[in-house]
Amino acid sequence: MNNIAIGQYLPYDTFIHRLDPRVKLVCSLLFIITIFFVENFIGYIPFVIILALMIWVGKIPVKSLVKSIKPLIWILLITGLINLFTTEGKELFTIFSLTATYEGLYKTVFMFIRIIMIVVSTSVLTFTTSPMELTDGLEKLFGPLKRFGFPAGELAMMVSISLRFIPTLFEEAQRIKMAQMARGADFESGNIVNRAKNMIPLLVPLFINSFKRSDDLATAMEARLYRIGRRRTRLNEIKMSNIDYVVLISFIVFCAIVIAIYFI
Repeated sequence: MNNIAIGQYLPYDTFIHRLDPRVKLVCSLLFIITIFFVENFIGYIPFVIILALMIWVGKIPVKSLVKSIKPLIWILLITGLINLFTTEGKELFTIFSLTATYEGLYKTVFMFIRIIMIVVSTSVLTFTTSPMELTDGLEKLFGPLKRFGFPAGELAMMVSISLRFIPTLFEEAQRIKMAQMARGADFESGNIVNRAKNMIPLLVPLFINSFKRSDDLATAMEARLYRIGRRRTRLNEIKMSNIDYVVLISFIVFCAIVIAIYFI
């Protein structure tokens, strides 16, 4: 559990934690969309400043952010090598008839920074917003689509359950792995094929426990009279405050200015 960051929520009482989940969802989406309009490193500066402020205000440990980036290391390396050796330009060095270029290096570093900022921004959202708040925020945002038959409540519930059970599945997998190793199972030695075969004693009980947990969850939801398509009441209704409107409008104006700069 200490090695993963997906789906984890940090229950602090900070300014960002108290923001309406709809504001955080919209701002995160705008952040991701706007960053694709940036065409140079200088344009990244305001985004880095905003991210640094959110991390500082939200009291998010840097170690947790690093853990959220770790799963993407191999994807970053592979795509970086492809860009490095396939982008035409001034030669940097040559390996086995593959030529790296300065333009490819520039493109690789530029892409690295963009992906890392996108991952960090989404991590800030999940670290500062509980799964229940995410559910309510998504349902409220998609609420107007209900008149067209869009299952807003069901979609929000699916996202919430997925985020909630990712850490649980990791914890369960670690527990099963330790139990199998205590019985003599070996998950480390051998080639790739043997390692894949050795994972079967881990995957089978994990799937069985997952299905059992899903069945228990369905039974609990039915016992609480959860029905698809029915309107649900809430103990705490989310409401937009003046601060929420100020943050949302300010971020929309910032994104509009950035987009306008690169279009003009």
